[in-house]
Amino acid sequence: MAISKKQGIAIGAAVAVVAVIAGGIAAAFALNQPDDVAEAASPEEATEANVATDEIEWVRLDAPVDAAVAALEESGFEPVEEGKLTVAHSSYLPPLGYIPEGETLPAGTEPNIGALIADALGLEYNPVEVAWADWPLGIESGKYDLITSNVTVTEERKERFDFASYRVDLLGFAVRADSDIESIEEAADISGLTIQVGSGTNQEQVLLTWNEELEAAGSEPAELVYYDDNAAATLALQSGRIDATFGPNATAAWSAVETGDTKVVGLIPGGWPLTANIAAATAKGNGLVEPVQIALDAIIEGGQYAEVLDFWGLESEAVETSEINPPGLPAS
Repeated sequence: MAISKKQGIAIGAAVAVVAVIAGGIAAAFALNQPDDVAEAASPEEATEANVATDEIEWVRLDAPVDAAVAALEESGFEPVEEGKLTVAHSSYLPPLGYIPEGETLPAGTEPNIGALIADALGLEYNPVEVAWADWPLGIESGKYDLITSNVTVTEERKERFDFASYRVDLLGFAVRADSDIESIEEAADISGLTIQVGSGTNQEQVLLTWNEELEAAGSEPAELVYYDDNAAATLALQSGRIDATFGPNATAAWSAVETGDTKVVGLIPGGWPLTANIAAATAKGNGLVEPVQIALDAIIEGGQYAEVLDFWGLESEAVETSEINPPGLPAS
């Protein structure tokens, strides 16, 4: 069942709120996520509000999933608060998770996935806002039952947490909506282009590697340019000073949906050349991950999962099934 809730999405206003929250955690966040994801969560300068979409759609279940409820009962897991699933979230930017103007609780893909998991388990959804640096200790100590907040699976994290995957982490090439560029998939596609990218990020390494391939083949490499904030990069793209931007797909896809000024023309794995999985995380060995995985598979099969990703423009990051403790990115 889809429940629409008027919450007045104002991107500029939301970013201003995020700046207050994220300003104190940006450094810690960068230490705990791959560089490309840390960049996506960095606060931006407030810009003029875009209210093209003024209604947030929350997708919920009408009834619990019997198999998930049975698995939870058999697991012996006891929630932090009886009858509730306490889910940690860190708010940064749409579409993943942020606090809309005039609201106190987070919205976005990650909170909605957390709410659906709670529904499937027959528990009340209890969201808690946490600083990114605080979630690992909070999960391990039992302060929170689960986190759904764009957490990338890594081999190091798997030593401390159990994971149930629900998205593929992707990087995206974005161009102007009226650009003649239709596809960027490999080194040959960026030859001669001017591309904005974040310094020190994984996406920069992708472009540098592709430029090496181009130069070795005697082709013109791409020119890489760097801006201090996304607003400046957006202005440069719209004015034609650059041909494309390359960063986290989540923010690029949402911008394309929200503004209509850009389009995503290429997707690259977030852990390139390896696949990076985004997953719900819980304390190691506490029995919760199996019921969560059953819950995720149920909402994937039932179509609610697709509704969430489609609303926020992230259908390209969908998975067919949830996997418990999938291969994680190696330590850098």
